[in-house]
Amino acid sequence: MTSTAFPAAPDLFSHRKYWAQRFGIAPTLPMSRAEMDELGWDSCDVILVTGDAYIDHPSFGMALIGRLLEAQGFRVGIISQPDWQSAADFKKLGRPNLFFGVTGGNMDSMVNRYTSDKKIRSNDAYTPDGAAGKRPDRAVNVYSHRCREAFKDVPIIIGGIEASLRRIAHYDYWSDTVRKSVLLDAKADLLVYGNAERQIVEIAHRLAGGEPVSQLTGIRGTVHFVKAIPESWLVKDSTDIDKPGAPMLPVDPYQEQPPCDKKPEAESSGEKVIQFNKLLAKSRRTQTVIRLPAYEAVKDDRILYAHTSRIMHAETNPGNARALIQQHGNRQVWINPPPIPLTTKEMDGVFDLPYSRLPHREYGKANIPAFEMIQHSVNIMRGCFGGCSFCSITEHEGRIIQSRSEDSIIKEIEAIRDTSPAFTGHISDLGGPTANMYRLACKDEKIEAACRKPSCVYPGICPNLNTDHSHLIKLYRRARALPGIKKIFIASGLRYDLAVESPEYVKELVTHHVGGYLKIAPEHTEQGPLSKMMKPGIGTYDRFKEMFDKYSQEAGKEQYLIPYFIAAHPGTTDNDMLNLALWLKSNGFRANQVQAFLPSPMAIATAMYHSGKDTLHKVSRKADDIFIPKSIKQRRLHKAFLRYHDPKNWPLLREALKDMGRADLIGNGKQHLVPSFQPGLKGIGPASVTSKAQVFKTKYTGLNSQKSPKNKAYSGNKNKTR
Repeated sequence: MTSTAFPAAPDLFSHRKYWAQRFGIAPTLPMSRAEMDELGWDSCDVILVTGDAYIDHPSFGMALIGRLLEAQGFRVGIISQPDWQSAADFKKLGRPNLFFGVTGGNMDSMVNRYTSDKKIRSNDAYTPDGAAGKRPDRAVNVYSHRCREAFKDVPIIIGGIEASLRRIAHYDYWSDTVRKSVLLDAKADLLVYGNAERQIVEIAHRLAGGEPVSQLTGIRGTVHFVKAIPESWLVKDSTDIDKPGAPMLPVDPYQEQPPCDKKPEAESSGEKVIQFNKLLAKSRRTQTVIRLPAYEAVKDDRILYAHTSRIMHAETNPGNARALIQQHGNRQVWINPPPIPLTTKEMDGVFDLPYSRLPHREYGKANIPAFEMIQHSVNIMRGCFGGCSFCSITEHEGRIIQSRSEDSIIKEIEAIRDTSPAFTGHISDLGGPTANMYRLACKDEKIEAACRKPSCVYPGICPNLNTDHSHLIKLYRRARALPGIKKIFIASGLRYDLAVESPEYVKELVTHHVGGYLKIAPEHTEQGPLSKMMKPGIGTYDRFKEMFDKYSQEAGKEQYLIPYFIAAHPGTTDNDMLNLALWLKSNGFRANQVQAFLPSPMAIATAMYHSGKDTLHKVSRKADDIFIPKSIKQRRLHKAFLRYHDPKNWPLLREALKDMGRADLIGNGKQHLVPSFQPGLKGIGPASVTSKAQVFKTKYTGLNSQKSPKNKAYSGNKNKTR
């Protein structure tokens, strides 16, 4: 259940249904005028434009939002992967009566198309047959422009991961610049960020009630333009909260700082700029907006950019977040506080909608890789309180866990069993952003609503966090006892630092829900990069591995842990990567696939990458810089350390080891990292290409083992952007 300490919000399904409910439920949302005719529609009330193939499954944002609006009584059409070279495809369903809803898709369009080295990917998992090139770069911008070209007077609402992570001025890795809020670049009317159910339902009903889009200014989880600060509001300058001054290491870097000595002067616009005052701030919190440094300031000043990032991340708890405002030229972008998390009842309602769970019939027998991966998986919760600095989940979904009821989850498993033509008795995942945060929350609702910590599990598990896994254990047992269910796998990322707090959970997981190997993400072995990632030390991994091995042996199963690592993360030195490579070698791991850090918009680690400062602590111009592996050569070197066994990387590694004074690691013995000889490349492929069967044949012996057989395992960083 969602905390009662959060501000009240109307039930998602309490609105009076729109008159078009009389048309009933569509088998699938229409993608053509012919389908609209079959349904008896003369028009759509809402048209959703997406960069993904349309799959009527709750794991796909446009399907979920479309079905939710349908449940509110609206007629919803889908324009999927349109030809963006002209406005023709954007006119094919006619003029929407209320608005266009635009998203780049389940993935950010830039992350979807480019690797961390800015190379173009050869496939797109969200497209029929994995074809690349079916969506434009910065798809939200392009689609919005075409919608405006097609029907100039129709409101445009942008959302999804791409818009959500670009709601304020943000560093853009692909152009190496700070770009404006996407609301300006897309020329849209309104931006919804995070999980958009509450916002989109309110927007639709208010537009249907005759309100102009320009008046939809007070909706949580939205971003819009304002001409002036409302008269009843107070303006608080962001430097009152986190003044970029002398370097310091506060105990809690996200708590408000003491007042500045100098009282800020009111701006010529007449804004009521207030000095920091705890009593006043508390009494007027809901009518206080924080003025961030303007776009023109942050685009040229990396310290102000880092400062702005810290302020934005401090205002993400729905229980205490304040509105933000940022000047962009002669326009002001207003960011409302995050939406109130859904209750369990509302979550159930969203996932119980009549999804067909299949791709649209237009695609015929084409294979859509993302669908193949998730068609038999079940999302049991949302949100993540891990706070990993490189991850976009918390920025998008928030850190408050929103869980479905056990009955709703069981109902979906039964629906998969009874209706999916490809079901063989195996559920591929019961999870979400994480595998084991189901129904975990703060022990005190008031503390949860007031907390400003970026993570509940770093630098250690908060004593106020409930780590009881009993609800999840009960769910697993009930699910696998269902008739017709042969096996339930857990494929979502596991927080092993939480798991070790519940040995019973680890035993349940290892005994019944591991398919031979389990992927987990320690991300690194060295404290330097781990402290910038906000990840636990490698000792926690060792504790989990000990439990994993113990329970695997008790179950009579040969199972393996496959750790994932990130190369070139902010704060990672060459020596850090060398030590990680030595750890991998001593433990018999050969990474098959690796990924360098990709600075996604708005992530904490991205602010580090751009500013060169540790933004987990107070930033200043005098603060020490942290090491940022930015050059192509250095990023390649860090990736090469993860694939120390690949002959293609040996020349680069030999050169680096000599420069680092570690030529002692070059040689042909077991104690060496790379050999002194270089084989001919003819006929030599990647040394780590291996089958899953080979993985299972080689038992991983552990950190302190005297014997380290080569466990040629799949490794690499999971794509954290959703």
